[in-house]
Amino acid sequence: MLSADAYCLSLADQHYENFSVASKLLPPSVRLDLARIYAYCRTTDDLGDESGSRESARARLERWRDEVIAAFNGKPAIHPVLIALSETVRDHHLPLEPFVDLIAANVQDQEVCSYETWSDVLAYCRNSAAPVGRMVLAVFGIHNAVTVPLSDDVCIGLQLANFAQDVARDAAIGRTYLVQSDIRAGGMAEATRIMVDRARELLGSGRTLERMAPAGLRFQLALYRLGGLAICDAIARIGYRTEFDRPTVTRSVKLGLLARAIALSLLPARNVEHAETA
Repeated sequence: MLSADAYCLSLADQHYENFSVASKLLPPSVRLDLARIYAYCRTTDDLGDESGSRESARARLERWRDEVIAAFNGKPAIHPVLIALSETVRDHHLPLEPFVDLIAANVQDQEVCSYETWSDVLAYCRNSAAPVGRMVLAVFGIHNAVTVPLSDDVCIGLQLANFAQDVARDAAIGRTYLVQSDIRAGGMAEATRIMVDRARELLGSGRTLERMAPAGLRFQLALYRLGGLAICDAIARIGYRTEFDRPTVTRSVKLGLLARAIALSLLPARNVEHAETA
């Protein structure tokens, strides 16, 4: 188990382009749970994106889904991510659905390379982004009818910000998540601006969610939301021309996000939204 957890923590530590997915400021047990979840998501995405061909990716994702379902059914896992994740699943009674939904989204990536309408993109994001937040809420025991829709908004907002940031990178692998009807109506930059505006609106739900969260989760949620907004700001600064240039969040901005997230986590829950809007 120790080596499996070390592998998950290593994957989480390697991802710090826009914001930390499992901050070292969190309690060690919480950080470990989030690192295991991130490692699962990263592994699933890599199977979809780095398998060499769509046929190979589909086959590997199908095997991965079988392994995941078997692990949830009590069969001893072999893959280090599933070995580590099994403890989080058991301790927090995580449901299977969001884990297989994420796999379904990666299978869809092998079959669909563009989306005609906003509704099409949103439907994809409900499998590719929303499940991650549902996993995290379940770890913290606040997975309910009020918090889940707010979390879905934040996770989808983060993904839209990444879609707008990664237009050139996605094009290089034959994909685009910009809405095709928006591109035809106003061009690439306008379609990117619309996606950024949608991301900002959805990320706004994070302020309400943070008021309902315990301090440790509030810190991480604030970091996710502020990181997503920082991506949106970076995209706006280059005129939404991410088909030519991929903006990034600077180290100084990241440090500022960290300080703001810490400050928000220390406030009484009822004062979080006021601090952000005052």
